Amino acid sequence: MAIRLPFAKLSQWQQTAFCCAILERMLPNYAMFSQAAEFGDVNVLRNQLDLIWQRLDKPQKVKINFDAQLEKLELQTPDPEAFDFFGVFPALDVCMAMMSLIQALSSKDPQEFANVSRLSENSVSYYVELLLAEDDSDSETIDGQAVKAHPLMQWEIATQNELFDFLKDAPESKSTCQQAKTIVLEEGLSNLGIEIG
Repeated sequence: MAIRLPFAKLSQWQQTAFCCAILERMLPNYAMFSQAAEFGDVNVLRNQLDLIWQRLDKPQKVKINFDAQLEKLELQTPDPEAFDFFGVFPALDVCMAMMSLIQALSSKDPQEFANVSRLSENSVSYYVELLLAEDDSDSETIDGQAVKAHPLMQWEIATQNELFDFLKDAPESKSTCQQAKTIVLEEGLSNLGIEIG
């Protein structure tokens, strides 16, 4: 089921841009949860993401204190046990994806970059399973093929592939960052189909 992209073929800069763009698609899920649950501050995550985009544009000028950013992020991370509605799970995925990206930049571990792709996919997959379960309440199990065939899952796979293919041959520039954002935000929706305010 998993989207398996050959991240080793991308430079660290390209991998970072890929993760930032994927997080742009995930962030509205956190904003919606935060508003509904009155928990956390989406601006902390927004600022962290902006900081990493800036670092891609001006690596010499933008220094990031990774430990301080991880501490800030921890305070915004919801505990699924404390909330009894679905929104906590995509919100948690956003925080974990941001954590993976910050750790990737600090440790240069390619696995951490791949985690961001996986967490976005997991968010969609879990949401689609819930939608299918609602549509077919008689069925005990949800067929993996049905999840994969769902339009939201198809869109997630297509977007990640399109973004990867674009970045693979793209120069390391501000214009590339802007184009990557355009690819993921042109529909005006998060990866779960939530309208971006």
